[in-house]
Amino acid sequence: MSDQNSQATEQQPQFNIQRIYLKDLSLEQPNSPGIFLEQESPAMEIALDVSSEQIADGFFESTITVTITAKIGEKVAFLVECKQAGIFEVRQIPEDQLELLLGIACPNILYPYLRSNVADMITRAGFPPFHLSEINFEAFYHQRKQAITQPAPTQVQ
Repeated sequence: MSDQNSQATEQQPQFNIQRIYLKDLSLEQPNSPGIFLEQESPAMEIALDVSSEQIADGFFESTITVTITAKIGEKVAFLVECKQAGIFEVRQIPEDQLELLLGIACPNILYPYLRSNVADMITRAGFPPFHLSEINFEAFYHQRKQAITQPAPTQVQ
């Protein structure tokens, strides 16, 4: 009977967090210390990307990368790039659901860690606290899928 139970357990869908880690974090302040004398608030440009790859049988690495560029006028106050990653064990998940799991659920787990690391880095750099907005990764996933499946508009001269 125990063999049947172990076989039944092996057939059950599995999703486990193996590790969450900071893969890369960089900060540039090309105009320091002079930028600290500026009085106006910086304009923020934010670029976000999500990726995943299989690293072993049943194990996937999911990564969120964010790049934040803060400018005051034409001067860059700071540039932060952060890659937050996790290793997830995923077994017995249908292929169509696996893509959703890696594109939506894993980034939802990782994002609070990324937000915390970015806020900490910016504050430690001497700038006022900055917190990334919440992200709906389901909408983000579907927007990316739609952008990939739609052909780019052709330009007529």
